[in-house]
Amino acid sequence: MTDEPDRKGLIREAYRIEGITEGECRSIFLDWALSLPADADPRRAIEALLARHAEAPEGHPMTQVLRKGLVEGLGPRRRGGARGRSRG
Repeated sequence: MTDEPDRKGLIREAYRIEGITEGECRSIFLDWALSLPADADPRRAIEALLARHAEAPEGHPMTQVLRKGLVEGLGPRRRGGARGRSRG
């Protein structure tokens, strides 16, 4: 089953790990963000994940990390290969 905003199931699994820390959630979030397709809208994906996991316990560290991702954004994404290198 393909889960569009969480293709690798990283966020889903983070919510299942008992005692997970915010630092671990940030690391998982970074891996998730780096695995997004180039044409994906990160903001919409985060919003979908927050809606999906709205029933998570209050103050879950992954919810906090996702909310910070909405506020702070993911920043520009570098393209690999020749397109990622500047010509100058």
